[in-house]
Amino acid sequence: MKNLKNLAVLAALLVGTGTVTAQIKLGVCTNVQNAQKAKEAGAQFIEESVGRFLIPGKPDAEFAANLAAAKASPLPIRSCNGFLPGTIKVTGPAADHEAALKWAETAFRRAQQAGISYIVFGSGGARQVPEGFSHAEATDQFVSLLKKMGPIAGKYDVTVVLEPLRSGECNFLNTVGEGVKIVKKVGHPNIQCLADIYHMLQENEGPEAIVRGAKYIKHCHVAEKTDRAAPGTNGEDLTPYYDALNKIGYKGGLSIECKWTDFDKQLAPALANLKKNTARK
Repeated sequence: MKNLKNLAVLAALLVGTGTVTAQIKLGVCTNVQNAQKAKEAGAQFIEESVGRFLIPGKPDAEFAANLAAAKASPLPIRSCNGFLPGTIKVTGPAADHEAALKWAETAFRRAQQAGISYIVFGSGGARQVPEGFSHAEATDQFVSLLKKMGPIAGKYDVTVVLEPLRSGECNFLNTVGEGVKIVKKVGHPNIQCLADIYHMLQENEGPEAIVRGAKYIKHCHVAEKTDRAAPGTNGEDLTPYYDALNKIGYKGGLSIECKWTDFDKQLAPALANLKKNTARK
């Protein structure tokens, strides 16, 4: 017993000095059928799609097969992206928050059943602010929706992470800085922010935004700026962003969300590149 206590004390000291540190969890955005390939390539989790996997618009009976696939998966499904379809608007005169919340409740309930902890709220089509509509009013609409969505997410132990998208994809919420401001306005623990390095690069948002938003960043995505390629494809140096994540002690997930030209050939090298460059110094 004394030896066990000594080991515990030593471990605590090592953690305190930074000798023992948790690493960023590395994953890949893909379907659950690719989970074994992802595991063999070095991934620790996969990120599925709300529309494809949780299928909130379909009855529970249809979801049952996906749930069984999740339970049999060799890797956990840690997160899901592609939250709302573009037909459910959350800003502008056609905003339908009732439909969005109904969709969300089904998605969150099924996420909990499948062991999924994070729902990525990108959904550029749903968020897009119509021409001529006030962005300030759109922000108020979005914050109001999220204040209602937060308690529903909490009910199912799910965290919604807001994904800033490059302005070429959506005209609303384009930077981590903007995402953090919205999270602060919402003020609910189940509404947080995502840092997507590809979108940050496209918007010329530097890694210091990660440091400033440290408290609110709970999930991350990565791809190279050129062609939204897998990490390592074009040799782009993304280490300043990885260093920022390590600086804030980030221990969450980092999913490769890219355009693959050959998934089977590129996956292992991309994950190896990520593992090497995100390793804590």
